[in-house]
Amino acid sequence: MSPSQLALAYTIDLLAGDPEWFPHPVRGFGALISNGERQLRKCIAGPRQELVAGAALTAAVSSVAWAVGRPRNPAWQVALGWTALATRSLLSEASSVVRALEADDLPLARTRLARIVGRDTAKLNESEIARAVIETLAESACDGIIAPLFWLALCGVPGAMAYKAINTMDSMIGHREPPYEYFGRAAARLDDLVNLAPARLTALLIVVAARTQGLDAARSRDIWLRDGDLHASPNAGQSEAAMAGALGVVLGGRNTYDGVAHQSPVINVEGRTPTVADARSALTTVAIISGVAVGLAVLFLFTRRRK
Repeated sequence: MSPSQLALAYTIDLLAGDPEWFPHPVRGFGALISNGERQLRKCIAGPRQELVAGAALTAAVSSVAWAVGRPRNPAWQVALGWTALATRSLLSEASSVVRALEADDLPLARTRLARIVGRDTAKLNESEIARAVIETLAESACDGIIAPLFWLALCGVPGAMAYKAINTMDSMIGHREPPYEYFGRAAARLDDLVNLAPARLTALLIVVAARTQGLDAARSRDIWLRDGDLHASPNAGQSEAAMAGALGVVLGGRNTYDGVAHQSPVINVEGRTPTVADARSALTTVAIISGVAVGLAVLFLFTRRRK
């Protein structure tokens, strides 16, 4: 991918986001994963066969996604590059929740929050909604912005498409609980691998963005280094810890999914309870790191092309 193509893809994402009418590749990857799982489960039994079948599905879908990104047509490259990015949709959805909170409309904030989180939202109070927004912004900044830019710059559109497919597989089958304990293990481990560098880059950029906003960059760095590995996943806590430190808030703790309570690690335990103003600051932080990241990606491509 050329520097100009990446810059154009990013610009289109900022302007258009993820319109419902556009045939997004992730929807195709999702259908491929669902159909593949359904067919494979007809002929497998036992943990070992599930592990092998899940690994085969992971390899197959990743390969298809890589092939989708191979055609060199400039319009195709830009279009797929656009679909790999999610700055506009992430900021727009999170901002709609923050605006509802600022208008003291809790029912609307809960409804809008349910569009971007998996946890139950019907009984969340203002601070819990603010925490959910901050956590989602921190996590999705990696999955939806930094990681796609990283793989676009490093491996071009094929790499970005493969990343999106792997990320989709992780969200669909990469769970530790049955029936995916074995079937989804390869997808989960591969997702850990492809996010290893982007997750840490996201955290580093949050530290940088904290300094530009007048937030506590030193605390952001310290909490990232101290609490970034609290999650079972090697990546999930990196950007959340950096964001918690930058804002001075406590993240993590108790969440409810389909009526069942789950306890996640508490990050920055000495921090204060998140507020609406903190959620607004998190929005600004993600907007800043998105702009910095695309600048770095374009610069990397330009430098590599000159060499």
